Formats: sequence, C-alpha cells, structure tokens
Amino acid sequence: MKIFLDTANLEEIRKYAEMGLIDGVTTNPALVAREGADFREVVSEICTIIDGPVSAEVVSTDANTMIKEARLISKLHKNIVVKLPAIPDGFTALKTCSSEGIKTNFTLVYTVTQALMAGKLGATYVSPFVGRMEATSTGGSQLIRDIIQIYKNYEFNTKVLAASMRNIIYVREAALAGSHVATIPPEVLNDMLWSELSDSALKGFLEEWNKLSEDKRSYFN
Repeated sequence: MKIFLDTANLEEIRKYAEMGLIDGVTTNPALVAREGADFREVVSEICTIIDGPVSAEVVSTDANTMIKEARLISKLHKNIVVKLPAIPDGFTALKTCSSEGIKTNFTLVYTVTQALMAGKLGATYVSPFVGRMEATSTGGSQLIRDIIQIYKNYEFNTKVLAASMRNIIYVREAALAGSHVATIPPEVLNDMLWSELSDSALKGFLEEWNKLSEDKRSYFN
C-alpha cells in the first residue's frame, strides 16, 4: 500500500520525504488555507519536495468552473492530480478531465455506486472517506473491499485511495482491505512509527549494555 501524506505543511512533507516514507501528498482547500500562503506557491513547492502524485482540489461546485480550475491546476506540475468532489457536477467534470488526460482524484466518496461511476468515467483515484464512515458505524473498510472487487470485475484502472485516516486502526483496516493507497495526516503517520513496547524493550537492552565495563564497550567508542 502506498502512503500519501495528507497535509500542505512543507516542513512535515520534507521531514517524511527525507525518511523515505511517503509516495505522494494530498491537500484540500482547508489544508492549504491553514498554511496562510498562496495556493499556487504552496502546491508548486510541494511538487519540488516529493517526486510523486500531489493532489490539489478545485474549489467550485458547478461543472464548468470545476473544469476550468482543473485545467489550471493540472498545469502547475506534471505530478499534479486534480481532486474533484463526488457530487453530480463532479461526475460531469470528471468525464471532461479524463478525456483531456488530466489525472484525477475523485474525493468525498461514500458509496460503492459513486466509486463505480467514477471508475467508469476514468478517475485516476477514488477516495472513500473511511474514518468518517467508521465513526458512524457504516463500514468504511468494507466499502474499500467492495470497490476493489468491483474494479477487478470490470478491469478498471482506477486506484482506491483510502482517506480520512483518523488513527492507525483505520490505516490497518485499509491495508487489510487491500487499498492501493492511504493518505495519512502527519500525526497519524508519526503514531505508526512508535510503540511503547519498542521503547521499553530498547531501554532494557541498553541498560544491560551499559552494565559492561567501558573497555568491553570500546568497539563503539
């Protein structure tokens, strides 16, 4: 499963890119606004940090304006993926974007039928919002499984990008469900790297090591 970082914070992106942990980045209008910088500058800078897909979202809700915005956004960099919302006008915009070769991330997906139609229209990715669904006990991980099975049935090339990963449990469930990608906030990605048991075990090992005389530990000095 590929890991995308769900943020527009350049410092966080640099940090995890240098660690080699992320394959791409997803943003949305709220994340970009949080950085307090120009949209074009933020997205363009992200594209210089990570050599992978970078999702940037349209901000309109009518098809014609979404298409215009998608064309502009897609020109920022070759790795740009345009996020379109799963609303009726979003499907219309998706059809045009696909026909023009614009890579797309069809987002805010909550049903199998939305994902089916997005796959039929050639979306590059679909983003089921797993965390929000799980929070209301509506089976986000099962939605991923169902979408993947449908895409296999009809040999769609669309990839499932699990979104709204609010904690590491959702990430685990997305991976078990076979999601192609999960987009993960920095704080959750950090939690994935840490375990209290790992720290405790390491502390024990080092305490034993430090009991050795200095000359017996000299190899590392």
